[in-house]
Amino acid sequence: MTTLNVELGTRSYPIYIDSGLLTNNSLLTQHIRGKRVCIVSNNIVKPLYLATLKAKLSAFQVDEIILPDGEAQKSLANFDVIMSHLLANGHGRDSTLIALGGGVIGDITGFAAACYQRGINFIQVPTTLLSQVDSSVGGKTAVNHPLGKNMIGAFYQPKAVLIDIDSLSTLPIREFNAGMAEVIKYGILGDGDFFTWLENNIEKIKSADKNTLIEMVKTCCQCKADIVAADETESGVRALLNLGHTFGHAIEADQGYGNWLHGEAVATGMVLASKLSVAMNLLEASDLRRIETLIAAFDLPLIAPESMGFEEFICHMRRDKKNLAGVLRLIVPTAIGQSEMRDDISEEMLQQIL
Repeated sequence: MTTLNVELGTRSYPIYIDSGLLTNNSLLTQHIRGKRVCIVSNNIVKPLYLATLKAKLSAFQVDEIILPDGEAQKSLANFDVIMSHLLANGHGRDSTLIALGGGVIGDITGFAAACYQRGINFIQVPTTLLSQVDSSVGGKTAVNHPLGKNMIGAFYQPKAVLIDIDSLSTLPIREFNAGMAEVIKYGILGDGDFFTWLENNIEKIKSADKNTLIEMVKTCCQCKADIVAADETESGVRALLNLGHTFGHAIEADQGYGNWLHGEAVATGMVLASKLSVAMNLLEASDLRRIETLIAAFDLPLIAPESMGFEEFICHMRRDKKNLAGVLRLIVPTAIGQSEMRDDISEEMLQQIL
């Protein structure tokens, strides 16, 4: 088993990565506070893994909240469903929430944990590739609003992240490929050697070779953990993790949450950011071609929706959380393995790209 640590002083926590971890009760129970546990999951994950998880919690009083599946469920309405359940069932400050599912479940459960009685413990048990390599680590919790993705939330760290690589075996191929967008992101923004490793291991990844997947997830989590430890609340280097996300969030909000998967939108967003960087003479065209080739290898979209023009993009991009004093700030790659934030990108330049 691989164990990584997110170093945040008294709020540090471990990330466990291996196969078969859902059947290892000691890893989970050592991070539970008190005797009350509430598992938050969705209707797709429930029949696959809920019973297995609950079987390891026989020493605790366990109840559950099952939400519908999909990005559209990461809403204030379902946040209220969780709050109402916790209150109606007498959960206190010594209760522990467990997020069993993908990024939507992890984000909304973490936000509920941050808010309920001003903060209770929670544990991440991510079951999708995207949540395993990205959203379960780092303490970003949120719900969506029709006017913007993740605009209502909090920085709130879990007590542990339990990544069972076996859960990827039940993941639909489209969801797996969407997760690969976040994997590729780490190679583009800060680890050129990892990008090359991905290029050299495309077939092993697609065939779900277990050791290859463990190595891939481990590398992504270590990168994320290092960045979060250096900049927990995104005041500096952590913003680089948003490569492709400003464009991607605009696509998700415009097209309706869930019609484009988050990873699909991010993939297109990274291509747009790379094209912008080439136009600014910051990125070589040959690097753009490598980026497009690797993204396309996992059947991810390279082109934005036909219905979206400049006006549709810019109205969402102006609300981006990275913007300061009304100035657009975008993450662009400057080489394979290097990226930077720029605040000198005019709307006229964006219009040419879009």
